[in-house]
Amino acid sequence: MQDSAWNLRLALAAGLLATTTVADSPDEPAAFPAPLALRVESELFVDGREQPAARSLTLFHKGVAWDFLELPNETASGGMKLVEIVLHDPARERVVVIDPVRGRKTEIPHLRLERLSISLAKWARSSDDRLVRWAGGPDFTAGFAEQSERLELAGPRVRYTVTYAAAESPAVAGTYRRFADTAILLKALLHPGGIPPFPRLAVNRRLEAAAAIPTEVTLEMDSPLALVSGGSSRLRCSHKSHPRLLVADHRLIAEAQAQVAAADAVDLAAFMQPAADTPDDEAGAAATTAHDD
Repeated sequence: MQDSAWNLRLALAAGLLATTTVADSPDEPAAFPAPLALRVESELFVDGREQPAARSLTLFHKGVAWDFLELPNETASGGMKLVEIVLHDPARERVVVIDPVRGRKTEIPHLRLERLSISLAKWARSSDDRLVRWAGGPDFTAGFAEQSERLELAGPRVRYTVTYAAAESPAVAGTYRRFADTAILLKALLHPGGIPPFPRLAVNRRLEAAAAIPTEVTLEMDSPLALVSGGSSRLRCSHKSHPRLLVADHRLIAEAQAQVAAADAVDLAAFMQPAADTPDDEAGAAATTAHDD
């Protein structure tokens, strides 16, 4: 269980499962275009295993994005269990994280994520670890290699490989990039550890410039990261997008809106506290660290 939690933390910090971004020098947050409808299904696979370690569904609707994270259900019935919902609300310059298991929520302003980005970059660029120092950026130009619908970013002991497809329009690519950047910094805030987010943010900028969205992202490490124990050597996340929502998606959004309204509002510190009956070594794979892919 603990290795699984570290794999999820690493993947979240590396930005594999979710892909939302705050730019290095962010403009004023803008709402996602209200007419835009987009659904993105993502699955995370660890070390070539056939069963996903996590799944997420991201729905863009009426100027916001809803992100639903599922992890394997540890009960005898198996299957997947919804453990986290995130509302990305750029018009109000906030994200809201909902724990549907414990019925609570916390709100995080964009300004806090921007400050986190600055402090993480300062810390990483002064690190003694070559990988961490490289991941602090700001310039990743030398590490990029690009081909048709494929790009790689290589650094010390690590390599990102991304395949992508053309978005329906540059506006869609930009909307997806803004979502993806925010999500990456959110994961760095909620689930610290692993690679700093800046290499993935650089990848996101390249994808937006190509008017594209990712179809698959792979993170390979030549040796275990010094930052974590039990880190996986290969993480692969597939992304399937569709330019419209299903009837079931609208129901899911309505249910999420009801959960947001009913959930108890708490500050981030209280939100991150594990449940009293959840062992500490399992907390990372339960509700609070569930999004670590």
